[in-house]
Amino acid sequence: MPIPISLGGRDLMACAQTGSGKTAAFCFPIISGIMKGQFVQKPPQGRRMVYPLALILSPTRELSCQIHDEARKFSYQTGVRVVVAYGGAPINQQLRDLERGVDILVATPGRLVDLLERARVSLQMIRYLALDEADRMLDMGFEPQIRKIVQQMDMPQPGIRQTMLFSATFPKEIQRLASDFLSNYIFLAVGRVGSSTDLIVQRVEFVHESDKRSHLMDLLHAQRSNGVDSKHSLTLVFVETKKGADALEHWLFSNGFPATTIHGDRTQQEREQALRSFKSGNTPILVATDVAARGLDIPHVAHVVNFDLPNDIDDYVHRIGRTGRAGKSGLATAFFNENNASLARSLAELMQESNQEVPAWLSRYAARSSFGGGKNRRGGGRFGGRDFRRDSSFNRGGADYYGGSNNSSGYGASGGYSGGGYGPGVTSAWD
Repeated sequence: MPIPISLGGRDLMACAQTGSGKTAAFCFPIISGIMKGQFVQKPPQGRRMVYPLALILSPTRELSCQIHDEARKFSYQTGVRVVVAYGGAPINQQLRDLERGVDILVATPGRLVDLLERARVSLQMIRYLALDEADRMLDMGFEPQIRKIVQQMDMPQPGIRQTMLFSATFPKEIQRLASDFLSNYIFLAVGRVGSSTDLIVQRVEFVHESDKRSHLMDLLHAQRSNGVDSKHSLTLVFVETKKGADALEHWLFSNGFPATTIHGDRTQQEREQALRSFKSGNTPILVATDVAARGLDIPHVAHVVNFDLPNDIDDYVHRIGRTGRAGKSGLATAFFNENNASLARSLAELMQESNQEVPAWLSRYAARSSFGGGKNRRGGGRFGGRDFRRDSSFNRGGADYYGGSNNSSGYGASGGYSGGGYGPGVTSAWD
């Protein structure tokens, strides 16, 4: 459904569960529009300045490289030229790639700002802007850079360019920020927003902090004893800190489990080598921080282990979404203890929505946290499965909503409601 909306020229804020094909949903309309030759105006002549027609921004180097690879496949033999620019890699090679010609530029915000300030890239010809993992892009760490790129440089205004924002989670506060970049946009919710696919079996096990390593070893030994082919059944282990990632990798390796690690303190070359080694199965265990939690599509990830649970349920959703992708089944195991009590209620509700068995002890933790006024994620409010413009306190005309129930799979669309506090033209599948 996102593709017809985008092909129709409308701005879009799309919220869809992990593994549902968001990259294709913004790449195909962009490539199609460029191929139609709608933009025949010649760009101003500038020394070594390039004028891309489309800009795709993503928060991490690895995700930018992945989008670049996919966009190149989609544009094969079309004449549409795709270039990637990201930090941590030599800028001279990226400049040479740009000078050979670029229609679609895939970039991380930091490197793009560098290129803009060097006057090597101009955004004045941009007709398509896509933000992948948009909620993360508009988080407090990235928002100033995004505003500089979109609002303070030479990019055409909303309404002149077409803007598409995609993520698996879109909290209301992020929707409010994102609306600054959009014009007369449609909000689309696909599947169980902020939830996980039924194809991922979720297990939560109570494990004391001091027992985590031995418990992880038991899981890995069990996989071996069951005859699992490690090269085609990869395990992704999430930890909270860079130091913890390095320590766990060393411990696993010393105990006979080939592992590698990826985190923000490793060089880009080391990160790329770690991903290659993991994908090939040479090191079938990858220990990672949240740098690997979003967007990465790695074939054969059969098991995601939350060795350290995150502080936010959004991050948990993104982490376990590294398995169970594109119709495949997967397993997600989380180690829970007293340190994670604040996450109990959200975790229990998420598991219930995904038709998972909730352990009795986790339900008891969740009940305790309810008395403390924990965050309620029902109705998609926590994850942004509902268009914030539908709140009676916010009335903006010309808005459209398409969505599916948070308690059903797939998506639906219906219209015909315009009035009340939703503003004229709002359509909803939930009335």
